[in-house]
Amino acid sequence: MQPELLSSAQLAHTSHLLRDRSPLVHCMTNDVVQTFTANVLLALGASPAMVIDAEEAPQFTTLADALLINVGTLTQSRAAAMRSAVESANANHKPWTLDPVAVGALSLRTEFCQQLLALSPAAIRGNASEILALAGMSHGGRGVDTTDTAAAALPAAQALARQFSTVVAVTGEVDYITDGRRTASVKGGSSLMTRVVGTGCALSAVVAASCALSGDRLDNIAAACGLMKQAGGVATENSNGPGSFVAAFLDALYAEGQP
Repeated sequence: MQPELLSSAQLAHTSHLLRDRSPLVHCMTNDVVQTFTANVLLALGASPAMVIDAEEAPQFTTLADALLINVGTLTQSRAAAMRSAVESANANHKPWTLDPVAVGALSLRTEFCQQLLALSPAAIRGNASEILALAGMSHGGRGVDTTDTAAAALPAAQALARQFSTVVAVTGEVDYITDGRRTASVKGGSSLMTRVVGTGCALSAVVAASCALSGDRLDNIAAACGLMKQAGGVATENSNGPGSFVAAFLDALYAEGQP
C-alpha cells in the first residue's frame, strides 16, 4: 500500500491546534538541545518545560500535557528519573514520546529504551538507524547519525508500531509515519537541517506536543513532521549558512501559525 501524502489542510489544522491548545510539554531531553527545543516549541505556540530531577520529574508530569523522553545524554540517574516520569505519565493518562538517540551503538541507552518500549509510548521518533536498532534489525548508525535511509527502515517502523500499539515516525530526506496499518509520507526540508544541532530532537518535542492534541494521532504527528520540513525549506531560502539558518528557521515556524 502506498503511503498517504500529508495534505496542506492537515498541516494548517495541526498548526492551529498547537496554538489554540498550547500543550505544555515536559521535555526530558539531552543537554545539547534544551534551548533550541524550547524555542521551537514556543515558536509553534506550545509551552516547554525541562524538569529532570528524579523527585520533581514525576510530579511535573502530572501537570504537563505530554512528556518527551530523549536519551541523548543519558546517565544512570537520569534514566531512573525518566522511568519515574514515564510511569507517572501512564498513571495519569498523559501521552509520552520516545526519542531513542544513538540506540544500538551504546549498551546503556539500548537496554533502557528496550525496557521503555513495554511502557506504551504514544509515539517513537528516530532516524532510520535508530528505528532499525530499536527493532533489533541493526546495530545502530554512526553515533547520532544514520547510515540507513528512512525507506529502508519503514518495515521496522511498521513492525514496532504493530508490536507496541504506537505511532512510529522514521525521519530522513522523506519522513514516514506509521501505526503499522496506515503510513503517511512527508517530503521537503533542507540539508541545512542536518548542519544544525537539535533539529531532530526538537522535532521529537513537537511530535510529543502533537500527541496531546485532539483528532487522529497519526495525522497530527505527520503534520508535526511537515511543519518542521516546511520551515526548513523556507529558512534555507532566507539564510546564508547554519548560523543564520537557526534564526530563519524559528521565524519560519512562528510565521506558519500566523493569520
